[in-house]
Amino acid sequence: MPDGTAISPRTLRRPNLGPSFLLAWRNLAYDRSRFAVTMVGIIFAVVLTAVQVGLFFGFTATTTAVIEHTRADLWIGLTGLRNFEIAMPQLERHRNIVMGVPGIARAEALLVFFSAWRKPEGGNETILVVGFDPNSGLAGPWNLVEGDAADLRLPDAVVVDDINRAKLGVARIGDQVEINQHRARVVGFTHGIRSFTTSPYVFATYRNAINYGYLRDGQANYVIAKLAPGADPETVQQAIRRRMPDVEVMTGDAFARLTERYWMFTTGAGTGILIAAALGLVVGMVIVAQVLYATTVDHMTEFGTLRAMGAPQGFILRIILWQATISAVLGHAIGILIAMAIAHGSRYGTALILVPPGLAVGLFGVTFLMCASASLVSIRKALTIDPAMVFQR
Repeated sequence: MPDGTAISPRTLRRPNLGPSFLLAWRNLAYDRSRFAVTMVGIIFAVVLTAVQVGLFFGFTATTTAVIEHTRADLWIGLTGLRNFEIAMPQLERHRNIVMGVPGIARAEALLVFFSAWRKPEGGNETILVVGFDPNSGLAGPWNLVEGDAADLRLPDAVVVDDINRAKLGVARIGDQVEINQHRARVVGFTHGIRSFTTSPYVFATYRNAINYGYLRDGQANYVIAKLAPGADPETVQQAIRRRMPDVEVMTGDAFARLTERYWMFTTGAGTGILIAAALGLVVGMVIVAQVLYATTVDHMTEFGTLRAMGAPQGFILRIILWQATISAVLGHAIGILIAMAIAHGSRYGTALILVPPGLAVGLFGVTFLMCASASLVSIRKALTIDPAMVFQR
């Protein structure tokens, strides 16, 4: 063995895992440089995979943020609706029709459209305006960190996210800009409301927002509705469809999933992220397989000695699998801590990375399988070794 540890033949035949674990650890630690390379490969794979999958989760959460923070039970848009950001305008009378459906407690118009934001110092940015009814509490900004939501009722008032201060050219409450050639004044900042597109969200009341786009007073992109207590969502949806055959009626959850699928898979954005995560695993597996194979080959004489002492194949197998397990545990622990630190830092950036506990646990299983699969490359050579090689040196 690497450090000259004496192990008796009787110990080798015992079914306990102590000796095999000890030999596995000493095989790995004997060449610290090679062990460090193994750790770097595993950590690289874990960090890359966690960050890429975390980006997928973060982008998914970003695409549905406004929908999930809107306290409406039903969303009504014109036929052909595929995502939250793009919806054709409908007439005010749709809201009145929805209000007349049994089971509806209230309904209101919601504006969602792209517009042009002109910075105070010059230059334009494309923004996504969300115009809502401040009297209902169904929609509007959240996580307000500066300003007062009540100030949105003032003429030309808007709220933006503090992550986009530099992008929008505003630094403090009271800064004035132009939206679609109309005056606008920042009255508050939120934190963490990101847009999946490159266009920041800008919140305004319906009356203010109508000046910032192409819609006329009385039009809206959505009608959002709150169900009366005890009303059945499916029954109410069918009643709305009978009265307005040209609209899509969905629950908030269904609309959020529709938007997720559109941005993450129809556009290919999510697929690209998942492919990058898979490539990280492949690269990590190749590195780990090479290093674990080299570690096994370097200790082939020791394995031959064990076989000559009467060690069964199961004992050799346990040593190699323990090497994979030790590598997986240490590499995953370090890698997931680095990934969590990156995710924490993303809270202050434009791209959100989410590494929930479920991802950390699931990724450990993937890491272990990666290391175990890499070990299979060297297991065959170790199990078929001829014990006589020990006496041929």
